[in-house]
Amino acid sequence: MDRSTRLSELARVAAAEVRDGMLLGLGTGTTAAAVVREIGVRVAAGLRVSGVATSARTAALARELGIPLLSFNQVERLDLGIDGADEIDPELNVIKGGGGALLHEKLVALACDDYLIVASSEKLSPVLGTRFSLPAEVVSFGWPHTERRLRDLGLEATLRRDENGRPARTDGGHFILDCARQPIPNPAALGVAIKEVIGVVDHGLFVGIARRALIAEPDGAVRLMSRPNMATPQL
Repeated sequence: MDRSTRLSELARVAAAEVRDGMLLGLGTGTTAAAVVREIGVRVAAGLRVSGVATSARTAALARELGIPLLSFNQVERLDLGIDGADEIDPELNVIKGGGGALLHEKLVALACDDYLIVASSEKLSPVLGTRFSLPAEVVSFGWPHTERRLRDLGLEATLRRDENGRPARTDGGHFILDCARQPIPNPAALGVAIKEVIGVVDHGLFVGIARRALIAEPDGAVRLMSRPNMATPQL
């Protein structure tokens, strides 16, 4: 089955998790955008929900579709967050940040009573770091020094650039350093070590946050994965 059809079916199944009156966390990226579009179809048909967007791109899409938005500062908790992932391990720990919204995505994810990952089966991995680089969001001031400190942790970091060759900036105005692919046998420990580096704002390891994942198989079938344990989320 082609990718577009698989994505549409995945979005349909994910949007079916949304109930009337919910306050939603709306993710960023291609897969998350497909879900937002499907939610928009349901809003047009009478579904009453509000959302908190994790990026300016998602906010623009939600407004275009007529999905009411709230500022994250206005809410205490969210009923359900739905977002994509770049890599997923068997414990439902994930790497995120390919779309450059990792900080806002993590802040919103941690405020969700239920957090659902949506992805194609190609994103599954026995060990994080083997399929996707690990992004770290860093302050722009003195970023080469932050890069060197990450290298001291054994992480080969490269500054992410935009299509014009300039440093890519997040919605928060930060830079992103992409750490080269390498197996991460203990994502919780590495996440703690990265957060201790001065200059790092956050990293793309989401450990113990996702409760469930909807996975689109090559034939278009969508299966549910549940977290095998209830580990405490690692910030």
